[in-house]
Amino acid sequence: VDITPKSLILDLLSTLPQGGGYSMPVRALVEAGACFGMAASSIRVALARSLAQEQVARDERGRYRLGEAAGAVNRAIRNWRRLDEQTEEWVGGWIGVHRSRSRGEASSARLRRDRPLGFLGFREFESGFFLRPDNLAGGVSTVRARLGDLGLDPRALVFEVRGFDALAKARARALWDAKALSRAYGEAVETLAESRLRLEEVPVSEAMVETFGLGGRVIRQLVLDPLLPDEIAPTAGRRALVEQMLEYDGFGRGCWAEFLGRHGVLHRRTPADLRVVEGTEQLRSVALTPPAARA
Repeated sequence: VDITPKSLILDLLSTLPQGGGYSMPVRALVEAGACFGMAASSIRVALARSLAQEQVARDERGRYRLGEAAGAVNRAIRNWRRLDEQTEEWVGGWIGVHRSRSRGEASSARLRRDRPLGFLGFREFESGFFLRPDNLAGGVSTVRARLGDLGLDPRALVFEVRGFDALAKARARALWDAKALSRAYGEAVETLAESRLRLEEVPVSEAMVETFGLGGRVIRQLVLDPLLPDEIAPTAGRRALVEQMLEYDGFGRGCWAEFLGRHGVLHRRTPADLRVVEGTEQLRSVALTPPAARA
């Protein structure tokens, strides 16, 4: 997915520590845009539109931070380092979501409505009926709240599912491609390692751009991981990817430190292209797709 002025702005602002009134000046956003070949006017237009949509907020000094409309997904993104803390032992149960289908509903509208479910690893078992293993910390009540926070239709039913017969269990487990997940973990680990070595020898401006794009892709991959239990898909590959990403994040932070420090910006992580819910503007311009890294 191409990096856009809007996504660059939101992702740079997402690096600011929460609370404490931390913000970023326009000149930092404009200069960062120049590194990606973006005109200052494009950055300013995107900033104005994001402000109107409450995705960014402006303080009394004319500096910017993320707005309320970007909050739900941004909270999820911050947790990529602690994925294991978001799961608990799986005892074989499932969480189900049923939402009614509107007659004549366009496929694009349906995909938009179902996006919060994909964000938490649900897959469609039958028409309008979605499933995932009941292994997320906090159980069904926490999942229900998180789905609501992400914009799931409040009329949708979220509930525990028990008592599947052997055939239904097999069908449910087959909703996820475990081999593809494992392969994607390995490919991302390798890509991060290769990038880390290569960027030691290039100008810092080039390293800033690559760590932003590659890091964002890997973080999207981690944030969107279905967090399946070992019984469905081995988790060792995901843990290895988190470790590799942590190392890459430290490297990327160093690449961006001088630039952000020059603008008086305190950042808690490396800037990255984090468009985590593609096309869901009300949640955040950060889009979702797999392969690559950083944070």
